[in-house]
Amino acid sequence: MNYYFQALSQEFLGATVSFLPEFLSGLFVLSFFYLLNFFAGLIFKSMAKRSLDKKHNVWNILRTVTRLILLIIGVVTMLGTWGIDVSAIITGLGLTGFAFGFALKDTLSSILAGVMIMLYRPFSINDKIETCGVEGTVKSIDVRYTTIEDNGHLHLIPNSKIMTEKVTII
Repeated sequence: MNYYFQALSQEFLGATVSFLPEFLSGLFVLSFFYLLNFFAGLIFKSMAKRSLDKKHNVWNILRTVTRLILLIIGVVTMLGTWGIDVSAIITGLGLTGFAFGFALKDTLSSILAGVMIMLYRPFSINDKIETCGVEGTVKSIDVRYTTIEDNGHLHLIPNSKIMTEKVTII
């Protein structure tokens, strides 16, 4: 019985020592992506500070999405460096992304249009515009909706509609 444990411990020690370079290189890859994540966060944070619109800041959204993507890529790359087959993980991430994109396509379309409106600023708050059959004053521009006041009524128009329809600034 003692011989069995001695052989098992030598085999475990040999496997541990042979895996050590892969383990360290995987940790190096993860730390590299962590540094990228950190510097991307600093860049987007400085862009957010320079932004004029403090209430709905696009840079914070881009920062969060970029940092999440870098973290996922870092973990998957680390696991691949360790010799783990990551093809199933990548396939699962792709299918999950496709399912979320398909389920939330209208919402994502409005969010991306809202980001474009906030970046390009074709109109701003208190501008009088006409779009989608509504003429009024822009009260707020959110990530998903633009709020237009018309004769005391507030109209929440999805940003995807504003991006595809004609907008007249009066």
